[in-house]
Amino acid sequence: MTKHKRSRSYYAKILLFGEYTVIFNSNALTIPFGHFSGEISFINRNRYTDYDFALQSNMDMVDYGRYLNDLQKKGELLFQFNEKQFEKDLKEGMFFESNIPMGYGLGSSGALVAGLYESYAADKILPDTRISEELVMRLKKIFEQMESFFHGKSSGLDPLNCYFRCPMLLEGKERIRFIDIPKSPIQKEGAIFLINTERSSRTQPLVELFMLKAQNKDFSDVLHQHLIPLTNASITSLLEGNSEHFFMNLRELSALQKEHFQPMIPDEYMGVWEHGLTTGEYFMKLCGSGGGGFLLGFTRDFERLQKTMKRYGINPLRVYTDKS
Repeated sequence: MTKHKRSRSYYAKILLFGEYTVIFNSNALTIPFGHFSGEISFINRNRYTDYDFALQSNMDMVDYGRYLNDLQKKGELLFQFNEKQFEKDLKEGMFFESNIPMGYGLGSSGALVAGLYESYAADKILPDTRISEELVMRLKKIFEQMESFFHGKSSGLDPLNCYFRCPMLLEGKERIRFIDIPKSPIQKEGAIFLINTERSSRTQPLVELFMLKAQNKDFSDVLHQHLIPLTNASITSLLEGNSEHFFMNLRELSALQKEHFQPMIPDEYMGVWEHGLTTGEYFMKLCGSGGGGFLLGFTRDFERLQKTMKRYGINPLRVYTDKS
């Protein structure tokens, strides 16, 4: 990137549905979340930032640059990386200015990958939602490779959402569509919300644990016969605007996650999760890989939810509501 050109912002993302099951070819639905964002910046270039954070980010980028360079030298990198400009900018203090919390399931690495690709890919695919599905899928493959540095395995969805900044529906492994989210299932009094567990987590060990569990026949049966169909049904009912079916599917999905994903749900939030299932007031699910970070919830009555959460000492963060 040129010296004085400022990077655009890359929003955080929320994976509404598809965590873990997407590995086994379920559908997935992801949305941008502008409450948090990041952008490529330079130390001491008209910026007021945490200097230590900026230095650490710069050093981390050096390691990441080596990863991309090694792939490029082997002829394995899926895009042409402008390593000379990247290294020049690193020496001038380039870093990723971000308030997206790391290890919280909001796509901090996805935003970084999107920003670096747009700034340093010599033959980049532009973030135009009118491009062909073939180009979108090619970009997804590129982002899978780029983000695997951070997690060991990546679907490519996080950086893709951060790059295009619009809701995306992944249908199996072969199709991605840019979509609009209907407002009717959530309704005016309701909301999608986040609960901050106030602890970070690491994705890779949890994905490894899930893959180990998936080798067990009983869990594999639950995954393929219940979790994947419920994930797909929840997405379908949401996009069709069918509120009754949406919350019915969501209740079942929440109950299954509580039963089978306990290592991914912090113990102190099990009671909050169970209260929603018992009362039907709200339903919780994982936000990303879990283990900490944020938990995701859906409610028909956000004001009532706030009162309930106050008793637990929790201040829910509203993500989406229909106030039209």
